[in-house]
Amino acid sequence: MISVKRLEETFRRLSAIGAQAGGGITRLAFSDEDWEARNYIRELMEVAGLAVRVDAFGNLIARREGLNPAAPVVMLGSHIDSVPNGGNYDGVAGVLAAIEVVRCLEAAGQSTAHPLEIVVFMAEESSRFGMATLGSKAFCGKLSLTQLEQYTDKQGVTLAQAMRGRGLAPENIGHARYDQAIKVFLELHIEQGKVLETMGKQIGIVTGIAAPTRLKVIVTGQADHSGATPMNMRQDALAAAAEIILLVEKLAGQESHNGTVGTTGMAKVEPGVMNVIPGRVELGIDLRGISAASKRQVLGELTSGIAEVQARRGVDMEIITLTDEKPVEISREIVEFLQNIAEEYGYVNMLLPSGAGHDAMHVAEMAPAGMVFVPCKGGISHNPAEWASIDDIAAGARILLGAVRKLAESTETDNKG
Repeated sequence: MISVKRLEETFRRLSAIGAQAGGGITRLAFSDEDWEARNYIRELMEVAGLAVRVDAFGNLIARREGLNPAAPVVMLGSHIDSVPNGGNYDGVAGVLAAIEVVRCLEAAGQSTAHPLEIVVFMAEESSRFGMATLGSKAFCGKLSLTQLEQYTDKQGVTLAQAMRGRGLAPENIGHARYDQAIKVFLELHIEQGKVLETMGKQIGIVTGIAAPTRLKVIVTGQADHSGATPMNMRQDALAAAAEIILLVEKLAGQESHNGTVGTTGMAKVEPGVMNVIPGRVELGIDLRGISAASKRQVLGELTSGIAEVQARRGVDMEIITLTDEKPVEISREIVEFLQNIAEEYGYVNMLLPSGAGHDAMHVAEMAPAGMVFVPCKGGISHNPAEWASIDDIAAGARILLGAVRKLAESTETDNKG
């Protein structure tokens, strides 16, 4: 049986690691707080009877052997690092629920034909090194030593240096690629949105995972005196940038029916004083969608629009692609499998896409993957107010347990966890 009391205790213990005086939690990747939390999770895994190993990037991989050790692995996982002053549910719910699943199997004396593994992916958040889902990228063989030496935090520490500080060898990053067969990967996560709460659903079965295309657009005009420069003689970088910001909103809005969104979340203006026409603006643009075609259309029209603004206003524009990831469509078979379990257990559920990226989207390139969402209050995440009901998390854990029993071919069953 899934133990709500056990889950509550593990959430409580983990919430104390990285807790901030004014509320919220900060566990940046490879920080002391992240490592302390990681060690606590490792203890939980070992108490649950799992054999724990560490890959070349620092991802924790805990294994419960199957009756057939050579059979493909049934895998669960998520992350425990946080954004600055974040919450204690993002990622954490998936890790603690996965450990609870194994505890239930152990308590019931159940064996499985397939091995089970739980992965705690390092550096899922982009907060420290500017790039997200780094642990799952390394796990899938998508990180190079060059990248480890390029990604830098605000203090100038490279990812490679942070790894060395934790006893890891960046030059061995190629060995982080997982080399065993995976039958399926499942990730439980809070929704980080308002859909489930608004619709009154306890469980969400994810149909697809949106992936970001992130751009840096540098607009270079001419800084001039705000009073002495006539309006028809200006090369105002900020006015040009404002057109681009509105264009992002317009184009994404036209594709919103396909689940595409666009955000200009950063604008750095130089020289940044009231009486000088801005000469340079740097924009950070985030395009996301579950439809690759829709996202490509927005990107193409945005690129054309930027060129038009450049020509009309007489400014220079540079577009730098920071990341361009592919959306993931969850297979209908996995979606129906998870939804059937939710309905078998009597949970009110719905299908929905994930607007946020997750580790599952990378693992999905190696094996079938599925995600289960539980509601979070007000849709708030990456915030001290982030909160999810322990009963909802337990419901999600029961679905994971039911899925594991079927996928890993448990030798016996009980009363649905």
